Amino acid sequence: MNRDGTAVRKSLPIELPARLRLANLPTPLQPLSRISERFSYPCGGPRIWVKRDDLTESGMSGNKLRKLEFVTAAATGQGCDTLITCGGIQSNHCRTTALVGARLGLQVQLLLRGGTSEEMDGNFLLDHLADASVAVYLAREYKEALSGLFQYWAEDYRSRGHRPFCIPTGASDGLGIWGYIEASRELMTDCLAYGFEPEHIVCATGSGGTQAGLTLGCHLLETGCKVTGYAVCDNAAYFQAKVREDIRHWCALVGEKIETDALAVCVNADYIGPGYAQAERPVYQTIAEVASLEGLLLDPVYTGKAFHGLLQDLNMGKYAGAKNLVFVHTGGQFALFPYRQHFSFLGD
Repeated sequence: MNRDGTAVRKSLPIELPARLRLANLPTPLQPLSRISERFSYPCGGPRIWVKRDDLTESGMSGNKLRKLEFVTAAATGQGCDTLITCGGIQSNHCRTTALVGARLGLQVQLLLRGGTSEEMDGNFLLDHLADASVAVYLAREYKEALSGLFQYWAEDYRSRGHRPFCIPTGASDGLGIWGYIEASRELMTDCLAYGFEPEHIVCATGSGGTQAGLTLGCHLLETGCKVTGYAVCDNAAYFQAKVREDIRHWCALVGEKIETDALAVCVNADYIGPGYAQAERPVYQTIAEVASLEGLLLDPVYTGKAFHGLLQDLNMGKYAGAKNLVFVHTGGQFALFPYRQHFSFLGD
């Protein structure tokens, strides 16, 4: 039941599009009892749960796989044989796309933002193991010329007789957000099985698609749940606009009408730190503490930053009075290893 006494819708009021079953679903919903006892209950906060989307698969683990179920269905449905996408050098999305392509027998071209001599580590190593073609660009060229780079590589593959399908950053658009529209239904079903409806759902937001899908999904399901994205880059205004842009794109694709300006798009941009993929010592300490308390692995790019921000807000009483909060673990553990030097404090 919603907090106003109305029933939570258990099924989406709209038919899902074509989908390739790639993920191991449903993922578990687990209580974080020791985290709750140490950080939340003393401040009057809720019980903390985690939706384990880091377990969607093994090498393809994380939130990106849910999105790619719908994206690759569209690509193969159009007869495409090549996936072209982009991201940072340690992009979880690019690593997942590379491995999905290998699994489906599709070629993959990655456009990566990085340096001139990147170490073969973490996700970047997995990109190569999956035999993806990799083109690395310096940050300025990547930012200024990304659309042109997509066009260049798409034309290059067409000239060689291939049919490319271009996927935006994080697969975050009106097609990709289907992954978390459907995940919101799965999550609410999980919660109802445990006898509660969460007041809050929290996730890291780096390209906006996961937050857009959860926000729209909770709206379609008519829940009273507030979705908050902890930004790992850019700013709150950017993600508020991006989430609404993705939802408007979804509306255009499916022919639905939703007043996106009326949707509550909640973004916390207080814990970005020095910038994307850059974290300060307290974030690494949070990652270590969560691992030691719950056996849960976070990463310094996405989930570690978001969970660190959540713990700070719990300590300040920002979630006081709520009974249940779900943190959606979007994966990214492979990105721990390239940042190993930041854990030098372990054993002190």
